[in-house]
Amino acid sequence: QVQLVESGGGWVKTGGSLKLSCAASGRTSRIYGTTWFRQAPGKEREWVAAIIWSLGNIWYTDSVRGRFTISRDNNTVYLEMNALKPEDTAIYYCAAEETFSGFTSALRNNNLDEYDYWGQGTQVTVSS
Repeated sequence: QVQLVESGGGWVKTGGSLKLSCAASGRTSRIYGTTWFRQAPGKEREWVAAIIWSLGNIWYTDSVRGRFTISRDNNTVYLEMNALKPEDTAIYYCAAEETFSGFTSALRNNNLDEYDYWGQGTQVTVSS
């Protein structure tokens, strides 16, 4: 089993920055890829950025490309968020998938059910 714990959320002014962490523990050798998601009130959960652990391949959704950076250091995946906007306000979750097929299917089809592990989420609030 793998446990994921997010941290680093908080309140920030428009244009500010935050760095989220997703710390993995347990059988982390099982993790193929990790994706950051967010869910704003009344909206569906959407993927934000994803990374393959072994290869370092990275993807971003269009709305955050150029502002957010996903990275990994050992068993922690980071999401550095710059130039934050009020529309970035959401609960941010990280999720991990064990297999190549599951991870690519999850990204291609935006299928949240493919992910094997989820964190509890961390709130990010951006306002002026």
